[in-house]
Amino acid sequence: MSGDLSIRVERPAEAWDDFVRATEGGSFCHLSGWAEVMEDAMGHRYVGLVARRGGPDGVIEGVLPMVDMRSLLFGKHLISMPFLNYGGPLGSEAAVSALLRRAVQIAEERSSDSLQLRARDPLRTEAGFEDALASDREKVTVLLDLPEDDETLWMDFKGKVRNQVRRPRKDGMHAEIGGDQLDAFYVVFAHNMRDLGTPVLPRPFFESIAAAFGDEVIFAAVYSDGIPVAGSCGFVFGEEYEMTWASSLREYNRSAPNMLLYWSCMEEAIGRGLEIFNFGRCTPGEGTHRFKLQWGGYDEPLHWRRWPAGPAAEEADDKGALFERAIDVWQRLPLGIANRIGPMVSRRLPWY
Repeated sequence: MSGDLSIRVERPAEAWDDFVRATEGGSFCHLSGWAEVMEDAMGHRYVGLVARRGGPDGVIEGVLPMVDMRSLLFGKHLISMPFLNYGGPLGSEAAVSALLRRAVQIAEERSSDSLQLRARDPLRTEAGFEDALASDREKVTVLLDLPEDDETLWMDFKGKVRNQVRRPRKDGMHAEIGGDQLDAFYVVFAHNMRDLGTPVLPRPFFESIAAAFGDEVIFAAVYSDGIPVAGSCGFVFGEEYEMTWASSLREYNRSAPNMLLYWSCMEEAIGRGLEIFNFGRCTPGEGTHRFKLQWGGYDEPLHWRRWPAGPAAEEADDKGALFERAIDVWQRLPLGIANRIGPMVSRRLPWY
């Protein structure tokens, strides 16, 4: 039972991270470093809920990282975790249930339009609690099991995939990986987001990520004649590497630099002894989903949940639909203007 659990807001620290790394369902999105990233780079209030057994100084039995996002245009939302693929409560069934009850209370106290939980796995709650939550957007991630060496993986690919990886190299392109590739990644990312009609995330967001997570964040870029034409940012956690953000320039599509980008990151992951390559979230059936499946991976459904399950959540969806109608306008903006305005808009979008 959850009666002797103490639920309180705490600033995450080393014990928090130790719990996340040792608990089933833990992810890099749950780590304490995001508190500083979300507050300093994105201007949002971080709310870290902790469930402890035996009082305020007891053993941690559950955690729930949340971000309080507020905007005059898009409303007020508690999200675990915005801009990322995963979040939600971790811990025992009793701890998860207690954390969710307290999260709902906080959302009500702050008059939030919604509480969003971007859970990777089904929530382990006490009977009946799921009825208060609604499914929130159908999303999957694509996973690829990695062998011990890249030669084995290369031979596992279909001939079409191998040819597409060879093509950018034949066209003189090459890939580079390391912290010094943040600039190249962001140049491509910002350009591509404008082309997609999506406000780009702020550059300080990625600079803060690099400072917070060190070697656990991987930046990569593909170059053509010294010009970055594809780039990515991803994370290592446990035995897995996730490609969280990836972009390429449309004018170079014929050379398929994104294929070399993904292959180079797979080589890096294998070189680090990792066992799973995670392609990141996507919507089933869309082009990005088909692109990811061609590498031979498999789907893992995500279990995003939302409170309340009624009109307030539907209103948030209506705002998302309104933004979708603005995509065409955004795509027509000059790149310089889009990149100045985009970071101011994107940091406030509760569905990013």
